[in-house]
Amino acid sequence: MAGAAGLIVPNVLSANLNRNESAAIAALKNISSGQSQMQASGLIDENGNGAGEYGFFAEMAGAVPSRGGRVCSPPVLSPRFGRLDGGRVHTGGYVFQMFLRGPDGTWVAEAANGGAASVAVDASRAELEWLCYAWPESRDWSGKRAFLMTQGGDVLASNLSARAYGGEVGPEPGVAGFRVGGSEGAIAANEIDAFGNMWVVV
Repeated sequence: MAGAAGLIVPNVLSANLNRNESAAIAALKNISSGQSQMQASGLIDENGNGAGEYGFFAEMAGAVPSRGGRVCSPPVLSPRFGRLDGGRVHTGGYVFQMFLRGPDGTWVAEAANGGAASVAVDASRAELEWLCYAWPESRDWSGKRAFLMTQGGDVLASNLSARAYGGEVGPEPGVAGFRVGGSEGAIAANEIDAFGNMWVVV
């Protein structure tokens, strides 16, 4: 009986890990759909050129006014993504963080409480690019893999064999999951990134 009980805990943990990772992948696909809707709607058009821009979580969830002052209604993202802590969303055992390009070309994170308050975003590049990571709140307990998604539409996963992320330690935007020595913004799809982590399309 003791041997059977010993098997139950690993099996339950494995099931939880698989469930959390599947939910994280599904959430990233929903985020991608929301970004497409947000951009197509033209709700955010800070440079006034008629081309819509991508948004941060809280903007898409309608939790805060978007850049330009309009509220996304109806929202294109679940309300849970409107509740941020330190610019991140914690849900389903995973931490999610959204990035857009800043005026100097670097990736900038969402404001601590959501949206773009005090965050400078390059409007022209926000028409073209966004970057989202998801990583375990507790590595090996709530999830084993980290995930990456961009406007390209593919979800990439890494088993974090070289550099691990978990809890408050998240991926480095624009470096983790990106090609070494490739053109700017080139994703390491089925390749190793600068830290030695392999990222595969799931």
